[in-house]
Amino acid sequence: MTFQLHPRLQQDCITIGRFELCRLLMMNDSQYPWFILVPEKTDINEIYQLTKPDRELLAEESGYLAENLAELYQADKMNIAAIGNIVPQLHIHHIVRYQTDRAWPAPIWGKFDAVPYTEQQITDNLARLRKQLENYLNF
Repeated sequence: MTFQLHPRLQQDCITIGRFELCRLLMMNDSQYPWFILVPEKTDINEIYQLTKPDRELLAEESGYLAENLAELYQADKMNIAAIGNIVPQLHIHHIVRYQTDRAWPAPIWGKFDAVPYTEQQITDNLARLRKQLENYLNF
């Protein structure tokens, strides 16, 4: 069976590229720099369902992404979560938070309707990310 991205993630996100294990997405909500890692494995809903080597690789990719996002976007805090109550496919949110963002200090879930990026904002974000992650991410 071939990996297929959940339709909700396809609808709500912009594909950035691929790490060794995970596809990297950007949530189409300009209120927060918000990225999602999705392990490209079929029928996986929870981290514990991955093989041990894949769990270790997921932790490595997540840590690398979080560190680079925090640096690139000068984060006050990184929120990282694998909730999956609406989209059961395993995916890990990486959200750059600022003490000045609309939802601070509360979680962002369901607080405000998404504000989609403009085409120029998408282009600018992709360029910044590609430069920051060029040694580790396949585009």
